[in-house]
Amino acid sequence: MRKRYLTILAVFCLLLLAGCGGGSDSSNEPPVYSPLQVLTPKAPGAKTEEEGPLKLDLSNTNQGYFTVFNNSSAKQISLQLTAPDGIVYKYFISPGLSAVVPFSGGSGNYILICYQQIEDSRYAAIFTDNMEISLDNEFLPFLYPNQYVDFTEETEACKLALSMMPEDTEDTKALEEIYNYVVDNITYDMEKALTVETGYLPDIDETLATGTGICFDYAALITAMLRSRDIPCKLQIGYAGDTKHAWVDVYIRSRGWVNNAIEFDGESWTRLDPTFDSSIEDEEAAQSFIGDGTNYALQFTR
Repeated sequence: MRKRYLTILAVFCLLLLAGCGGGSDSSNEPPVYSPLQVLTPKAPGAKTEEEGPLKLDLSNTNQGYFTVFNNSSAKQISLQLTAPDGIVYKYFISPGLSAVVPFSGGSGNYILICYQQIEDSRYAAIFTDNMEISLDNEFLPFLYPNQYVDFTEETEACKLALSMMPEDTEDTKALEEIYNYVVDNITYDMEKALTVETGYLPDIDETLATGTGICFDYAALITAMLRSRDIPCKLQIGYAGDTKHAWVDVYIRSRGWVNNAIEFDGESWTRLDPTFDSSIEDEEAAQSFIGDGTNYALQFTR
C-alpha cells in the first residue's frame, strides 16, 4: 500500500453517470450530536400535497429535504427542482417507490415542477409549486441521506463507519481512516463503467460487499460513511476534462468547507483522486492531471 499522509476529502475519478441527541441551534456551524447518529428522514404527513399518483410530504423542509411518493403502478414520475442559485435538479421516481430530495441550494426560493410519464420519454406536468425554504441549519442537507446517497442506520457501511473509531475522533482523523478504507478495499469496475445505464443510482452496501464500483459508487460510499459520523459533505457531480466525474467536499469544523481537497501534509491541502489512488500506480501522473482543480467543472450538488 502506498504511503499516505494526513487526510482526504475526496475527488472521484472517471465517473460515467449516464455511461460510466440534539443538535446545536446555530446555522453557522454543523449540529453536534452525542452520541453520533445517522440522521433518518421522516414523512409524518403533517404537510402534504397530492396530485394523481404523486404525493409530496413537505413536513420537514426546515430539515433540508422533502419526500416524494409515486403511487402509480406503472408510470414514472419526474421532478424538476430549481434552486435559488438557478441550478436545476432532476429526479426520477419509479412506480411504487419514494425518494428523499434535498434542498442542496440552502435556504431561499425553490420552484418545483412535477411530471408524470405518459409514454416512454413523454411526460406531462401535473404539479407546480413555489417553495420558500428556511433551513434550521445550513448543513442539514449534507448530513441526511437522499436519493443519490441512500442510507439508513441499518446500512452496513454506516455501521462500519461508526465502529471504525471512537466517537471523539477528530474529523481529520475520521476522514483519513474512511478514505484509506475505501481506497484499500474498493476497486474500479471498468466493465460496469462501460455498461451502466442512464439513471443509475448507487447501492452503498452492494459496493461495500462486492468491493467494486464506478466513481459514483466510490463517491456515494464515502459520503454515506462521513455523514453517518455527522461530518457534513457534498457529493459533487460534474466533469473532469470531458469526462463525467464525481467528488466530495467536506466540512472540517476547525477549517470550514474544504473544496475538492484530498490530502493534508501538515501545512496545505493537495488533491488526489481516490479512484486513481486505488487503481493507478503512478501517483505523480494522477496529481499532474488533478492539479489545482482547473480540470474540474461542477454541475450538481447532492
